[in-house]
Formats: sequence, structure tokens, C-alpha cells
Amino acid sequence: MVRIPSFTLASATLATLATLTNAADLADWRSKSIYQVMVDRFARTDGSTDASCVLYEFCNGTWAGLINKLDYIQGMGFTAVQISPVVKNMEGNTAVGEAYHGYWTVDDYAINAHFGTEAELKQLSDELHKRDMFLMVDVVVNNFAAPYNNTTPEPVVDYSKFNPLNDEKYFHKYCNVTEWDNSTNYQDCWLYPYGVALADVDTESDKVVSMLGDWVKELVSNYSIDGLRIDAAKHVNDAFLPKFVQASGVFAWGEILTGVTDDMCRYQTMGLLPGMPNYLEYYPLTTVFNGGSMVDLATAKTNGQQGCNDTTVLGSFVENHDMPRFAAAVEDITLAKNAMTYILLNDGIPTVYQGQEQHFSGNSTPFNREALWTSNYNTSAPLYNLTATLNKLRNHAIKLSADYVKLSDPPLFVDVNHFCMKKGPTGSQIVFCVNNQASGGASYEMSIGGFTTGEEVVEVLSCTTTTAQGNGNITAYMGAGEPKVYFPAKALADSGLCPTTQEAKPIASSDSDGKSAASTITGLSSLAFAAVVGLAVTLL
Repeated sequence: MVRIPSFTLASATLATLATLTNAADLADWRSKSIYQVMVDRFARTDGSTDASCVLYEFCNGTWAGLINKLDYIQGMGFTAVQISPVVKNMEGNTAVGEAYHGYWTVDDYAINAHFGTEAELKQLSDELHKRDMFLMVDVVVNNFAAPYNNTTPEPVVDYSKFNPLNDEKYFHKYCNVTEWDNSTNYQDCWLYPYGVALADVDTESDKVVSMLGDWVKELVSNYSIDGLRIDAAKHVNDAFLPKFVQASGVFAWGEILTGVTDDMCRYQTMGLLPGMPNYLEYYPLTTVFNGGSMVDLATAKTNGQQGCNDTTVLGSFVENHDMPRFAAAVEDITLAKNAMTYILLNDGIPTVYQGQEQHFSGNSTPFNREALWTSNYNTSAPLYNLTATLNKLRNHAIKLSADYVKLSDPPLFVDVNHFCMKKGPTGSQIVFCVNNQASGGASYEMSIGGFTTGEEVVEVLSCTTTTAQGNGNITAYMGAGEPKVYFPAKALADSGLCPTTQEAKPIASSDSDGKSAASTITGLSSLAFAAVVGLAVTLL
């Protein structure tokens, strides 16, 4: 028999209706910027910062600890927090560690006591809302978890321990995912049966759809949740996803781990999900700053714009809890600044994973899940300050025009080493250029468009000014691989950025003879870039 939830269905229904009346929708989320938290690794209740932490085991981060450190997150200008799953997980140590991450569900109707109490989770939601910030919660619907010692041909699972899906009939028969291009195989079979058996939920079942729909309504209502991230959404039956999202009543992302445009975009074009973390651009972002070409990033961006319904509600990211840290492959912090600039000012909803702002360098799981307190929450770190500046600029641009987040323009300027883009309407547009030349990059001048004749422009990272020429172009003085971010001087008022400025000047460099040397480069315009992409498609 299904265990009874902690409060009556009638009270749950009334609370749900009250919540959904003011539920955060796609339009609300489009303007947010998200800081992703793995609760066990963010902050302890007592605020202790000693490094004692076995990365496969619980490190004792809590919701109360997170509440106490919200100033750290808001100080970077973030307007939403995404937290790891909140429900009760499987207990005990396994061949792959403990359930510190929250993804090994056993009881959807119980809160994970390792992270705190129901009252503390509600308090977290309340504290975020007091700050005009949103709460996004990660949810797991693809599987429930049981220990597996790998000594039997297939896992032996006691389904009666699960809630609400407490019977074998609610799950697919055991088979291991082996065919990653076969949707029947990767949606119906079980993921990674080593140390833990992830019993695959039969989301084709009408009863399962109803039970999980009831649960997520209650979860959203109880804790005033504004949005969801659906873990492993690619491994769930297609038809289940829109029903689950509708039941929740809030905006939802689904994790669709693929870099293939058609594979990911179909979740939008077929109405399965409102949005997804943007893996289409994630994969080139891992290469263009490590010897690759920026043309690959621009190509992925164009493909996404053409293939998806709305790339402005995709999550722009370069790190998360499943992938190696950017600095694991690329140590140069100037390249990390360029990557951070891209995801914060790109189309879509910027998403920064905890520790990225501290230039953490962990590789594969669990080493990419370092305890943030080992950084002592350093608010002087270069990437922390860069993030704060760019989020402040983005939030200001959104305040000036709601159209900022809706517009999606083609790149202004692309070549092997540069990607430049305009974001927002004329008068409050951000123009930014990132490059992949690292901290040893040469000094040179570059002509960039996006403005109107005679318009005074401020480069907000250096607080220097320049004036647009007759063609609307400005001269960017590049050097040491640093990104550049420009904004109209008139529109910068009341932003809190660059209260004083000075005129931009060329950065001196020398040629091999020690003489002063300067170069001017012009990248591909958006029209020329489109022609290059078209030729590439034709050749393929």
C-alpha cells in the first residue's frame, strides 16, 4: 500500500492552487541568472571551513548553511538559486560512495534529513523570495535507488521500500542501458548498475504519471518552488515530460545530455519541455578555449537558433556537477574569464556552478564536487568580481528594457580567435568580445560594430570610454587575452558601474626588434559568417 503523505490531499490541493496562481513561468525565468548549489558541498550549518571532507561521502553541507551564505551568492548578482534534490535518499556507503548528492531517491514524500528539516527548506525558499530571488529544485523521476553489490546477474530490489512507487509493477524490467542511440533502450533500461541499482521508472504507466504528478504538485506547493530541473530527462518516456511539467505548474528544464541539435531541440519543438541546459554550446565551449576555433562555437549557436523554438530559455553554462571543471583542462584564468563572460552575456539563462567563481579545477566526479568552504568564500577572487560586474550589467540592461532577454542576434564578428556579439535593443545594448588567446595574448586593435555614429561607449571591465565612428564601429584595444564588454555611456547611469572613467588608449606592444608594434584585425561579419556556415553545410 502507498504510504500516506504527511498532510491531507484536500489541504495539498488548496495550497497547490494558491501557489500556481502566482507560479513563475517561462517569461519570469528568462530574466534570471542562476547559481547552482550542491547542498552537501556549499556551506555547513556552523559555518566551519576546515578541509576535512571525503569526496565520496557526506561533507555535511545544509540548507541552513546555504541560508547563512546567501549574501555570498547575491553579492555576485545572481537572481536565482538551483539546489540539488531535496527528498530522502538511500542510506549507507557503496562502491561508489554515499548519497551526498541527493540523486538516489527512495522516498519522494520525505525530506532528506542530511540537509535539514522541512522548516529549514521552507525558510530557504522564504529567504530567497525576500531577496526577490527564485528557487529551482532538482528532481529525479527516471529512477529510484537500491544498493547493489554486483555479485548477482541483476540487482535484487525491495520495491516495498520505495514511496510512492512501492511495487515492482511501477518499474521497467531490468536491462542495462547499452545503446545510447536507441531511445527504447536508453529510456526503458537501467542506468549504471554498479554499487547502486537505479530501478527505471515505468513512466508510460498512467498510474505512475498520476502518482508523480500528485507528488510534484505537493512539493512545489509546500516549499514555494519557482522552477525545476528534471534530472536525466532524456531517459524518461517522451510523453511523460509535458504532463509532469504541467502538473508542477512551474517552469522546468530537462537534462538532455547531447550535443546534437536535432536530438536536443526536438524537446522544445515537440512541446516536451520548455527549456534545457544548453549542451549544444557546452561542448564547443570546452574546446574553443583549448586550441579550438571560435567558429565552432558560432556554428553551434546558429544551429541552436535555427533548430530550437527559443534559445533564450536554454541554460548557458560551462560547468556543472556532472562535468569536469573548466580549469581541469584549461588552467589559464584569463581564458576562464572569457568563458564566464560568454555564458553570462550569451542568449539564454546564465548558470554558474558553485566553485566556478573560485576557479576550482576538479576533474571527473566526485572531484568536481569540491567543498566550497575550502575557498573561504573569497569575494576578492578575480572570477567572483567579474561575475558580480557582468551580472550587475545584465540586470541593469534588463531593467532598462524587458526586450533584452527576448532578442537573439547573430554574432557580430567571428574568426578563429574571436567571438563578438550584440545583445539587447539599441540604446541599452551590450556588445561583448571574447577570445581564446590566454593571458599571454598580444596587444592589438580590433574594429567592432553594434553602435550608432557618435555614440559614447564604456568598456565596463576597465571603465574606459570610446566613441563610435561613422559606421557605428568602435576600436577595441585588445591585450593579454582579456574579454571586452561595451555599453552605451548614457544608459550606464544608476547602474553602479564605472562611476569614473577615462579615455581608452592603445596598449603598447613590441615586435621582434623591440619597436612599437600595433595591428588591426577585422573578423567575419555576421553576413560573412553565415556564408561560411552555409558553405560548410554544403560541403558536408
